[in-house]
Amino acid sequence: MKMRLDFIGVKNQSIEHFQNSFLNRQAENKQLQIKEENELVTKDHIKTIASSMNSFIEPLQTNLKFEYHEELNEYYVTVINPQTNETIREIPPKKMLDMYAAMVGFMGILVDERV
Repeated sequence: MKMRLDFIGVKNQSIEHFQNSFLNRQAENKQLQIKEENELVTKDHIKTIASSMNSFIEPLQTNLKFEYHEELNEYYVTVINPQTNETIREIPPKKMLDMYAAMVGFMGILVDERV
């Protein structure tokens, strides 16, 4: 009977060790999640930064503007002729961004239909 009790004691210790290890991992994951949430940049924050960059660049007459592509939620740069207010160049080209957005949409349709 004594041998049986020793085995139960070892078993209980390993369960306690497992529970402590699990709780420590949960605490570490929670700390990482809080850290990641604090480091995330919001869409509004990026828009205010882009508009402040536009305001900063305007007096320098560099003829650059940061434009927002609605479908991709990305920014691109336009080079503008200040005399005619005509777009000289877009980096990356808006047409390419539009094509990419269309491809992403088509891929979404294909994946949705297969599932």
